[in-house]
Parts: sequence; structure tokens; C-alpha cells
Amino acid sequence: MDTIEQEWWRGSVTYQIYPRSFLDSNGDGIGDIPGITSRLDYLADLGVDAIWLSPIFTSPMKDMGYDVSNYIDIDPSFGTLSDFDEMIAKAHSLGLKVIIDQVLSHTSDQHPYFLESRQNQTNDKADWYIWADAKPDGSPPNNWLSIFGGTGWQWDSRRNQYYMHNFLRQQPDLNFHNPNVQEWILSTVRFWLERGVDGFRLDTVNYYFHDKLLRDDAADFRQKSVADWNPYHMQYHLFSKNQPENLVFLKKFRALLDEYGATTSVGEVGESHHPIEMMGEYTTDKRLHMAYSFEMLGHSFSPKHFSKQITEFFRLAPEGWPCWAFSNHDVVRHVSRWKKHAEDPTALAKQACALLLSLEGSVCLYQGEELGQQETDLSYDELVDPQGIEFWPEDKGRDGCRTPMSWDNSKFSGFSSSTPWLPVKETQRQLNVADQQNKQSSVLNFYREMLAFRKQNSVLRNGNTLFINDDNSLLAFVRGDTMLCIFNLGNQSITYQNTTEFNQCIKVGNTKVEGKELVLGANGFAFLTK
Repeated sequence: MDTIEQEWWRGSVTYQIYPRSFLDSNGDGIGDIPGITSRLDYLADLGVDAIWLSPIFTSPMKDMGYDVSNYIDIDPSFGTLSDFDEMIAKAHSLGLKVIIDQVLSHTSDQHPYFLESRQNQTNDKADWYIWADAKPDGSPPNNWLSIFGGTGWQWDSRRNQYYMHNFLRQQPDLNFHNPNVQEWILSTVRFWLERGVDGFRLDTVNYYFHDKLLRDDAADFRQKSVADWNPYHMQYHLFSKNQPENLVFLKKFRALLDEYGATTSVGEVGESHHPIEMMGEYTTDKRLHMAYSFEMLGHSFSPKHFSKQITEFFRLAPEGWPCWAFSNHDVVRHVSRWKKHAEDPTALAKQACALLLSLEGSVCLYQGEELGQQETDLSYDELVDPQGIEFWPEDKGRDGCRTPMSWDNSKFSGFSSSTPWLPVKETQRQLNVADQQNKQSSVLNFYREMLAFRKQNSVLRNGNTLFINDDNSLLAFVRGDTMLCIFNLGNQSITYQNTTEFNQCIKVGNTKVEGKELVLGANGFAFLTK
């Protein structure tokens, strides 16, 4: 197997599927694996290299599958192992790789191992989770917090101890300091590798290990004048996560994947302090293949912001590899997040596509992004996400980006024949595949063109980056000495005086070329070669 085939993931484009919301094949209102299989031709035609499925394992669905009760079976709401095998076979026949979400830091409280662990302090699984005694006053062992609100510790009267949970109380954290836990986790990963999976997206990859001494986390050194809507963000998480043992385990994980040849891994770095540095650290020295943070999933939309992320990553980790995304299942869709920077959401959607697919690294697209899809406005009574229910209205949760895929303009947008698990609103229904399929100027067809453009120009997949302008609203950089990429990230026209040797304009959006001048309209862009 040559290096290119072995490292197919380097510069690749992966399409994230949120299974509950992609396509419902049996009319129960919930998307499923047969539904995914039936639309793989659409994704192959789009031009992506791989698909990533958010969790499909057996789960009580307290956190939509990120609370796993059986790591080696499919949740009945999504189908069966046979359905999964058929999907893998179809994807591979179309040249698509398959990546699945692995939630390794914690299980469901309904997992058999946790049910056993909580019975007493002497059973075989007693130390498979993080248990600790109460302080003399009965309070939790330390000040660690849960991302979903309140303390990160839950009292259990069976054991007369607290257990740790970084997320919901129904998501107890595994004790990775126990080598038996590590070996068991790796055995579940091997199970899916044997079924033909090509890689894994690792949820909360920096949360695996905790400080054995259970030392308190510090207050965030970036002092805040008022309390944050979520107190979790007011701490500097020195001890509840980000431990050095994480790096040792990731080398074990990588060694397992390397046994199977052309596989890959991409880790989610959930961290607000030095995330780019951590991405680099996690993707060097035979650890993860790729990592991403939330740095491009926020509200920042400026030339300096984008240039900083790319420059800092490759400065800190020249041997590492990033995976960039603008949207996913945890954040407000980027067309809605960045709308103040555009007059026309369609122009913004196309520019974001062109920018993302020209960045150095690999890329992940989120389902519906190729339609220019926007955030769904939901009322409180329509929510199912525990984050939104807990923090409403300061934070409306993640349901707004998880609503069903819009395949057509019918009542339930072609997603299901019955009422979907989350509502389909008119705004989303109008942005659908059927309407955009044959419309040359649609966002969908622009994505197809841009994905083909990236494949035709290898410099966009693996060329180095040199930034030549990141002032005001103008972002300009050269990829691999052969292509100049220029973007106007504002909603007012600007003129760029091209004094470089790049004089052949090969792709533009809302841009006029007048000799050596480029007049970039609102959210305009251009690609030039020598």
C-alpha cells in the first residue's frame, strides 16, 4: 500500500451525518442506517471522501447517543448490525470511507459495568469508574463542575460515595487509570475495525484521564466581571481533564489502528485554554492522525482569526495535522452565526465553502451545510437537548442545528413519512436538495464544484500556506507557491491591487477582475494561479 493510499485522510473532506436527522426509512420519525445507505449515492456525487456518523450504539438517549450502554451493538432506533454491514459495503463500493463516533471518556449509567460498579466497593468493576468519598461535611470531593450545570459529582447511596461525571449525571466517567478499562475500551474499537470501519472520531478526546489526587480546578485566570451563563467556563480545568496520561493512551490507540492499515482518527479537543497547542500535541509522535477544536466553530469571522489558527497550528506542530470545520452538531450553523458579516446568506454560504475548502489541513462538512442551511428557531417546549433545557434562554442548546435534513419541500421535508423527532420549520424546508439539485447557481451545486476544484488542485489538499494579508476584511494567502486565494470577509466591496505574479484568475465568486485590480463584492473571493 503506497503512502497516498495509506494516508487518504490527509487533506480529505469528511461529511458528518447526524443519523437521527438524516433520513427515516421506516416512518417512525427517527433517521436510521438504512436511510443513510439509501443516500450514499448523493454523498458520493457531492464529492466527499468519507462520512462520519455521530453515535449509533445502544443508548438510553439521555444525550442523543453520547451515553452508550453497549459499545458493540447498534441502537434499535437506528437499525441492526446487518444494516450497518450493508451500509459499509455500499459506502466502500462508492469509494467512500466510513468513520464512526467513539465516546470513550464515559458510558451511560445503564451500562452493565456501571450497574455492577455502583453496587458496592468490592465488586469486580468497583474501580472501573471514578468514585470518591465525601468530604467530612458531606460535600463533593472537590470543585470539579459538569458541562451541563452544577457539580461534576453525583452521590450514590449504594456505595456511599460520589461518582464523577463531566457531562450529565447519567454519563459516569470511566477510570482510565485502571489498565483493564483501557484494554476493554480498545477491544470495543477493534470490534468495529474488524467490521470494516475506516476510522474514528473521538468525542472529548482530552477528557479521558483525571488527576488522581482530585485537586481542585483553579478559577479561570481570565477574570470575568459577571458570572458566565455556564459556571463551567469560569474554571481553568487543570486537573479534571487534559492530563499527560492521555497522550500515552492515544499512542496505544494509534498502535491498534495501525494494525489495520489505512485507518484514521480525528479527536475533538474540547478546551478553551490553548486549544490549538493541544491539537498539535495530540497529532504528533504517533498519537492521533488529526484533531479539531472549536476555534473555527465560534463567532469570530475575521481575516486575523483564520490566519492565526492556521499559522499557530503549523508553528506549534509542523508534523501534526488539523481537521477544520465551520459547523457541527454542537454549535449554531455558521450561516446563522456569521450573518452580520453578509448581506446575502447565499453569498456567505458559498464563500464559507470556498474558504473552508482552501484551508491547509483536512475538512469536515456538516449535513445540510451544502444547502446553506440555517439554524432552526425552536421554542422551549420543542427542545430535547439537556443543555438547552438547563440553560434556556441564555443558551438555547444544540437542537437548532440538529433538525431533520431537508430533501424536498414536502410537509416533513422528505425526511420521514411521519412527525419527526424534531420539527421541520419552513425556513429549513425551503433550503432543500430537490430544489437545489438542478439549479446551477444553488449552494449545493457550488459545493459540488468546489469539492471537485479541491480534488483537481492537489495544492489545496497538501500545499503549505503563506499569508500575505489579514487586515480589515481582506484575507489573502498562497497555497504551495502556485495558488493565490483571496477573500473579502465583509459586506462591503473592496478593491485588491494584485502586485503578485499570480495573474490567471481561475475561480471567482462575486468578484470582478479589471487588469491588476480585483473588485471583491460582499463576501467575494477569487483563486489565481501564475
